[in-house]
Amino acid sequence: MVAQVLASILLSQGMPTPAQIKSASEYNASVRGISFLIIQRGKTLAEEYPNGGSATNATELASGTKSFTGVMALCAQEDGLLTLDEKASKTLPEWRGDTRKDITIRDLLTLSSGIPGNKGTRMGQRVPSYKDAITTEAVQTPGRKFQYGPTPFMCFGEILRRKLEPRKESVLSYIERRILNPIGAKHGNWRKDSDGNPHLPSGAFFSAREWSKFGEMILNDGKGVLKPGQTKALFEATKANPSYGLSWWLPAEGGVRPDGFRKWNFNKNLPRDIHIAAGAGGQRLYVIPSVGLVVVRQAKIKLQDDFDDSTFLSKLLLG
Repeated sequence: MVAQVLASILLSQGMPTPAQIKSASEYNASVRGISFLIIQRGKTLAEEYPNGGSATNATELASGTKSFTGVMALCAQEDGLLTLDEKASKTLPEWRGDTRKDITIRDLLTLSSGIPGNKGTRMGQRVPSYKDAITTEAVQTPGRKFQYGPTPFMCFGEILRRKLEPRKESVLSYIERRILNPIGAKHGNWRKDSDGNPHLPSGAFFSAREWSKFGEMILNDGKGVLKPGQTKALFEATKANPSYGLSWWLPAEGGVRPDGFRKWNFNKNLPRDIHIAAGAGGQRLYVIPSVGLVVVRQAKIKLQDDFDDSTFLSKLLLG
């Protein structure tokens, strides 16, 4: 009876019960999970490293890296370097004479710019270099279609690189100075293109603890990095895809997802404000403001991924 009352109190406070945490932990381990970290309003509820994982291991985030770009853009906007709704062609004169002339920075980072994610000129690698990314032609009108892939993020990288050039600051140095250093976070590695520019759609390596610091900053409305109220721009869905904001996933009915990337059948009883940084192989950072949770889940990367977000979150939050 006492246990039932305690469980009821915990649920009413939005706090996962020990039984729910155990269930989610077991599921995580069963699908190649190597980290499992739950923080609620600054308090660690669980921290585990199954299947050979380690608290100090910096794991590849894959596309989980993408969610840094939305914050980068907001920082650059605060710093007077750009605005989300300025045309990319303001910085990229190469785009002024064709169909790309009206694409905005917001269009790029919501993946609704009309520039395909994985196609373009002279792209011999999965993630193009900045200079190759900007040669990609638009195939849709901005705002009309969601097109998932790395190219728009590398286009944004080139825009930011040019904005920072007069300051003699690199894109990676900007990320470290404006985002990572203020929250006390460190990356283990960050892949770069052939010109030494950091991959923005993928390529960052973080331990669970270091990645969680980024999540806690988001949970606390950008504290230490952005002015209050600015993070809401990250979670404004577009008509092109109600499940995607400014580089963050937002589970929504009818939302578009990249084929084969993850199951997206969310339990309707889950909180509506789940924000996700997601990468291939089941790399996940969940930020859930309504219950004050930051959850990190990392795994051994495997192309055929059997991790299911809805199952994991339902076990953790619903029992």
